[in-house]
Formats: sequence, structure tokens, C-alpha cells
Amino acid sequence: MTPAAPGTPLAAGTPAPDFTLSNGPDQTLTLSSLRGRPVVLVFYPADWSPVCGDELSLFNEIGADLQAHNAKLVAISVDGVWCHAAFAEQRHLHFPLLADFEPKGAVSRAYGVYRTDGTSGRALFVIDRGGIIRWSYLSPIDINPGADGVLSALDALEST
Repeated sequence: MTPAAPGTPLAAGTPAPDFTLSNGPDQTLTLSSLRGRPVVLVFYPADWSPVCGDELSLFNEIGADLQAHNAKLVAISVDGVWCHAAFAEQRHLHFPLLADFEPKGAVSRAYGVYRTDGTSGRALFVIDRGGIIRWSYLSPIDINPGADGVLSALDALEST
């Protein structure tokens, strides 16, 4: 994967860099395995931070809306699989939390959202059925961006 410019998320029209990340002990998920359906990537700084917990809980709550679009939601941070497992259990999250742990931040860098403090930025990407980014947004680190932009982007995919 080639790193994107730091602090500049990949733009609409860009092919989404493929990746394989850990989704638990001895489990992985590969982005290209999800082709054929829209994918929502949620990059977030860290498990256990208040804003991250609120953001991921919101995405958990709109699961039915995402299913209505046949979209797969995947969240990514630089935390490890055991931290993700505990966080997902405590928050009752029903989507994969992927560990961009080793090499640290490689996927975050490829998408242009790796931060100099060693965490992922708070960023959202909507990828179409063919693996092309159709919408992206980088939020200030301390602000929950909500889900309206994601849902609008998914609506736009259906209308094209």
C-alpha cells in the first residue's frame, strides 16, 4: 500500500486500497472480499475514548439503515485485537473492529488519515460495489461526525 498525503483523506473517485486486517485472534478480513456491496469504513482514534464510543454506538444503532442499503460496516483503529474484543463486548457492537496494529497504522496511512500522535484520524469512507471511494470525510478528532453523510452517500449510490 502506498501512503496517501497525511491528513488528506482519499477523495471520491479513488480506488479504495485493499487490505487484510485482524478481526480477532486468528481471524482476518480483506476489503476486496466485500466487493459487490457498498462498504462503510469508519476510522477512529482509540477504543475506550468517549467520542469514539459514542460514534461507534451510533453506527451500531443505525445497523438496520445500513442493512437496507446492503452496506457492510467496518471500523478500524490502531488498537489491538484484544482491546477491540473487550471494547466491542462492553459496547455491544455488532460489526467488525479491525486492528491496524502491525505495521502500525499502515491502512490508516494508505487512506490518508494517520495522525502524528500514532492514532487513526476520525474519518469516514463510503466505497461502492466495485471498490471505488464515493465519499470521504475527515472530522476534527474531538467531534463525532454522526452518520448523516454516510447515509446520504449510500442513498446517492442507489440513485446512480
